[in-house]
Amino acid sequence: MFGLFVFGFGTGLTVLSALGVPPWDVLHDGIRINTPLTFGQAAILVGFLLVAISFAFGIRPGVGTIANMLFVGVFIDLTLFFGEDWNVDDRALWLRAVVMVTGILLVGLGSALYIGAGMGAGPRDSLMVVVGSRTRLSIGVARTLIEGCALVAGALLGGALGLGTALFALTIGPAVQLFFRVLRMDETGAKRRA
Repeated sequence: MFGLFVFGFGTGLTVLSALGVPPWDVLHDGIRINTPLTFGQAAILVGFLLVAISFAFGIRPGVGTIANMLFVGVFIDLTLFFGEDWNVDDRALWLRAVVMVTGILLVGLGSALYIGAGMGAGPRDSLMVVVGSRTRLSIGVARTLIEGCALVAGALLGGALGLGTALFALTIGPAVQLFFRVLRMDETGAKRRA
């Protein structure tokens, strides 16, 4: 649960930086714009669809997968609710950049923490694991490709784009891979033996 909180909080920080919404959140924002759903509720809906796709490719959802699908959206909505009075648009660009980079690192750390718990990868990470293992691409490259696809779909729905969107798309894969290495995990999220 702590990993899910870190992930949701990090995602909320990237949104609050007002430098551009991360690629998956461009999709969530596009859904939010076109439906009565909140940002977090859109994330839950997308998570449900990704669990179904990953299941079709042999990744069985665990307790952690279902918890991710439900709670990350809640943690994003809570972060946005409590952060709405911060008025980030009035803050210095350097501070907003620090908030964005902190958010990216927290999303990478949160991903590694809940995957490493061995209770099932999250919906987006299940898809990352499917792509990485089926194509033999590194986790970093697989995550970057998936982020790019979500970005295009979200943009077509009218989701918000910005410089932070590109920064997140290019750096989230390496951030996840960094924390996989720090926590001594292989491409599937399992602990490496010494």
